[in-house]
Amino acid sequence: MPLPRFRQRVLVTGASAGLGQEMARHWARQGRDLALCARRVDELERLRDELLAVTPAITVSLHPLDVTDHEAVDAAFADAAAALGGLDRVVVNAGVAGGGSLGLDQAAANRTTALTNFVGAVHQAEAALRLFRPAGAGHLVFISSMSALRGMGGSMNVYSATKAGVSALAEGARSDLAGTGVAVTAVHPGYVRTSMASHFPRMLMASDPERATRAIVAAVEREPATAYVPALPWALAAWPMRLVPLGLYRRIAG
Repeated sequence: MPLPRFRQRVLVTGASAGLGQEMARHWARQGRDLALCARRVDELERLRDELLAVTPAITVSLHPLDVTDHEAVDAAFADAAAALGGLDRVVVNAGVAGGGSLGLDQAAANRTTALTNFVGAVHQAEAALRLFRPAGAGHLVFISSMSALRGMGGSMNVYSATKAGVSALAEGARSDLAGTGVAVTAVHPGYVRTSMASHFPRMLMASDPERATRAIVAAVEREPATAYVPALPWALAAWPMRLVPLGLYRRIAG
């Protein structure tokens, strides 16, 4: 069955590595046209060449991007829309996982994490909805995290806080956009064995990137309001994670 045109043109940020790179591979195999954004242009170029070698009929446009620069985000999204003849889905994925406990000389890394993950998500959502609102169509996807459900300590402290902010941002946008034809999805992956997560102290029930990405892409295609992926175990764990006392949660998750 041919793909619906309105979800054919997909922009992914943070596409040079990790989940962003894997999502690009999945959608390329499905014949989607892609706009790939990241800071590392050399990695984007390698990925483009790989994707076109497998699926030469698609269009892949590349856009160097630091998501903390709102003017650069606006320009990259506008350029991507011009390159693909419009955008149908934007995946807010770019993120970092640096930093540590507050007050222990990790302020610079914590600030970078906050600016990239949350302020960068605001910039991306603004730019995407500037395109989607006039069209009355589009799908805005936020890649959040299971860590958004609870505050976490140590190296996860600021990271989990930023992801909680991303999830709240998605819900607020969904409320604003009700009835407009623009869909909003927040995806909450569990632990995934990527280089970004390599310093997390406890990788409970971690998935390999391929399995996690299959679950993310499948969830995105359904366009739910919220998804916990992979569903086993994370859809089952979501409510217990919210309800367990902090002291017990700390012993389990850190």
